[in-house]
Amino acid sequence: MRAYDFPWLEFRVVKLIFATLALAMAFVAAPAQAQWYDSSHPICLHVFGELEGERMDCVFTSLAQCEATASGRSAMCEVNPYFAPVSRFAPIPRRRRH
Repeated sequence: MRAYDFPWLEFRVVKLIFATLALAMAFVAAPAQAQWYDSSHPICLHVFGELEGERMDCVFTSLAQCEATASGRSAMCEVNPYFAPVSRFAPIPRRRRH
């Protein structure tokens, strides 16, 4: 009996190997992490140990607004280190020299 007498058997083995590898990769792959800071607001609320777990809510425009939200909760307000303010002025175009 030769291998080419049963080509369907070889195909099934290859298919089984690929399915096993795909399943193993799905279990080994690490879940993706969400971005911790949002760069559109200057103040973040750092919330500790609630039902959803630890998180950062970067949705505040002032420290007072954040502190009012954090009052009575296990949370603290922090300055967003990745805040990127939008410039009100367009950059001045430079003259091109020919």
